[in-house]
Amino acid sequence: MLAGLRVSAFLAWKSIQRGSRGTLALTIMIIALIFVNLVFLPSIISGVVETFDAQSIDFDLGNLVIEPREGSQYIDDVTSLQKKVERIAGITGTSPRITAGVTYFYRGRNAASTLYGITPEDERSVTRIAEYMTAGEFLSNGDTDAIVMGTTLAGTEGEEAGGLPSLQGVGVGDSVEVAYPNGETRTYRVKGLFETQSFGVDTAAFVTTREMSRVLGLQDQASMILVKTAVNGREDEYKTEILSYGVQEDVLTFREKSGGFVEQAIQSFNIINTISTLVSLIIAIVVVFIVIFINTVNRRRQIGILKAIGIDQQIIINSYVLQVLFITAVGALVGIALNAGVTTYLTAYPLVFPGGPVYPDVEVSAILRSIASLFAVSMVAGYIPAWRIAREDILSAIRG
Repeated sequence: MLAGLRVSAFLAWKSIQRGSRGTLALTIMIIALIFVNLVFLPSIISGVVETFDAQSIDFDLGNLVIEPREGSQYIDDVTSLQKKVERIAGITGTSPRITAGVTYFYRGRNAASTLYGITPEDERSVTRIAEYMTAGEFLSNGDTDAIVMGTTLAGTEGEEAGGLPSLQGVGVGDSVEVAYPNGETRTYRVKGLFETQSFGVDTAAFVTTREMSRVLGLQDQASMILVKTAVNGREDEYKTEILSYGVQEDVLTFREKSGGFVEQAIQSFNIINTISTLVSLIIAIVVVFIVIFINTVNRRRQIGILKAIGIDQQIIINSYVLQVLFITAVGALVGIALNAGVTTYLTAYPLVFPGGPVYPDVEVSAILRSIASLFAVSMVAGYIPAWRIAREDILSAIRG
């Protein structure tokens, strides 16, 4: 057995040495590019998921969202509920929000969008919006005549926002009129502008809970409470624990609250990835098959002579399989190097998606899966032509 493998390895090495260097290099490069394609798209999909999750947690929803129980418009006794939730180990902050669909007016222009009433100190403990001010400053707890707006809602003078709500040119210090759903109107001074690259947040604005409660006639009530956890990825566990504390309101993870948008995006990407993977593997099969087929046809007479001097058919077949393994191994190594270069570049210059910059997230499992797939299809593609030629009778092979 060992002697046979040694002979197969010797024949494979001699065949590689005497073969066309250009063909060998081209085949290795094709395998490398196929490997990059197998790894690259899954890494981008993982990066997209991470970006959407980070945007949701950091700017929009926190890790969990507590909503009014069915049949209620607001959560009552918010302060007591906050204290109950914050006693749970691993929960680092809660932020009540009052939500209202309002109309903004500025210099004859108007835009309908969302207005949130927040307690700035609580909001800082859950979201990172205050860290992304592009002009002015974030709200303070005592503000009653101030508003902070997303840059998309504020807009740029003379520029449309592509169907998104925009006042086209609001700046810090300007006055904006807000018409509430109960018919009340208020004029606010724009204290600051923020840009998170999350379009759902950048088209909204914030005033303090004190101001919004006064306008809407609310008392210690909220439309939702955002909950921040110390560790991402354990939202279901924290949800169960919150409910076990006797919380009667609805508790949703940020994924559940987003309405399955991320899951739908992942499914679409996975379909594209599956098609891309199948095409790549088919290309690998065709390339390896053609290279080994041409190689065996050109060495048909040599194979016949080897059989005539007593070399076993399986040893000859194994020599071609070893050639394939060598080409695939070198191609995979080159592919890993190329993929590392692409990943480094895209980390420095990320792809820009509507939800923010996307960095490739290369998982070890994806690399191992790609290597295994390449070796599997390459061995099959290399074995078949070698087996077909090696099984010919000696005289036919020698005659060519």
